[in-house]
Amino acid sequence: MTRIYGHPNNVVSIKFCSHSGLVFSVSTSYIKVWDIRDSAKCIRTLTSSGQVTSGDACAATSTRAIASAQGEHQINQIALSPSGTMLYAASGNAVRIWELSRFQPVGKLTGHIGPVMCLTVTQTASQHDLVVTGSKDHYVKMFELGECVAGTIGPTHNFEPPHYDGIECLAIQGDILFSGSRDNGIKKWDLEQQELIQQIPNAHKDWVCALAFVPGRPMLLSACRAGVIKVWNVDNFTPIGEIKGHDSPINAICTNAKHIFTASRWVPHGGLLLGPTLPRGVGGAGLWAPA
Repeated sequence: MTRIYGHPNNVVSIKFCSHSGLVFSVSTSYIKVWDIRDSAKCIRTLTSSGQVTSGDACAATSTRAIASAQGEHQINQIALSPSGTMLYAASGNAVRIWELSRFQPVGKLTGHIGPVMCLTVTQTASQHDLVVTGSKDHYVKMFELGECVAGTIGPTHNFEPPHYDGIECLAIQGDILFSGSRDNGIKKWDLEQQELIQQIPNAHKDWVCALAFVPGRPMLLSACRAGVIKVWNVDNFTPIGEIKGHDSPINAICTNAKHIFTASRWVPHGGLLLGPTLPRGVGGAGLWAPA
């Protein structure tokens, strides 16, 4: 196990690129790029304003940074293109696009009037990146990027109707998009038809903070600020079950074929197991999922 450290404050997002073997971590207005092939070494530091520093620009930081430097903004989330050639960073009301072959900023996605809190990336049939963003302005927007990405790029589509509060999380599977919001609701969208399919206004009793699909099963997981995880049938958007996973907000959720992994400020169980039973003595909570 390798530890990467030296961030100016809390790490809010981390991504691994399977194409290059690089790891990207986010703290305040900085993105650190790590080469972990031998030992964890920070090879570049990228900033929200588009600056690039060779090596670790935060190495000399000995105290936690409370505010971003002048001209910089908090980076809320990052996402990699499926090809591993582009990095998208949500900061302020826009998303900065980085070309990873040169570690250079090449453009921005604009159009929101509130901070972009989440984003996800998929590919079209023509192998173009399709970026979907969610913002505190209550809107979900879609950006289809062409062969040459440069300059300021506006949205291809604005999804209507908007949520009643800020968007906290997004999840895409094929042509289906789910969005979770601070209004406690989840919406199901058709990406191809660019329209709302279904919505659950009170999917949770608190902010919907995380969404994830279960591999190989038509199931969606949602997690909220109250620490509850719910399971939904993707096809008809009906509830399958729920479990109290944490006593504090669940900030992130991911899955493999057998387990659900959750991130929170305090972890009473250590994780969740997706399956009919969980053996006694194993740190975790069982969640039954009908076939």
